[in-house]
Amino acid sequence: MPDPDRQRLYLVMPVASPAATAARLDAALAAEVDVAAVLLRLAAHPAERDAINAVKAIAPVAQRRGIAVLVEDRPEIVARGGADGAHLSGEAALRAALPALRPALIAGAGALRTRHDAMEAAEAGADYVMFGEPGADGRPPPFDVTVERVGWWSEVFETPCVGFAPTLDDIAALAAAGADFVAVPDSVLDGAGDPAAVLRDAVRRLAAAAETAP
Repeated sequence: MPDPDRQRLYLVMPVASPAATAARLDAALAAEVDVAAVLLRLAAHPAERDAINAVKAIAPVAQRRGIAVLVEDRPEIVARGGADGAHLSGEAALRAALPALRPALIAGAGALRTRHDAMEAAEAGADYVMFGEPGADGRPPPFDVTVERVGWWSEVFETPCVGFAPTLDDIAALAAAGADFVAVPDSVLDGAGDPAAVLRDAVRRLAAAAETAP
């Protein structure tokens, strides 16, 4: 049975305007609920200084609440931007980034399309593996595949796993499958015009699913 005291939310946020993203994140986190981490997806190929400044503008919003901030696929700016770690796409990117991140910073792995990819990432030293996030085309894999992968991983491996929930309604299945963290895209915050209320709803769904799982 999943442990409801261990399962936590993981928020994925694309960054176009750092100021707007910081404000949006602050409004959501006013919910004062348990969020483990925020992943920042920076705009495609921003200049390095712009990327660092973006992280510096957004990270404190989460960190002052005790929430880790990760940067996707830009490990070289993590320390200078004041983030807590990086999320790397694929096992090869993870291995390449580890020397710069260890021992102080988090190194997570995503874009793991096969079981073998996930096992290789864990063996390399990933702090977590993520299943189900959208690919380069913006589309996630079939959700039933993600749930199956999370269930398999949680039964066999110690390395924590993150299951990506495209909608709020998908949270329950991932929690019941044993995900240590459930990632939700910031688009779910648009649902009711009150991002804090939506985030509270997401956490309630996560807790309820874990408590009722067989």
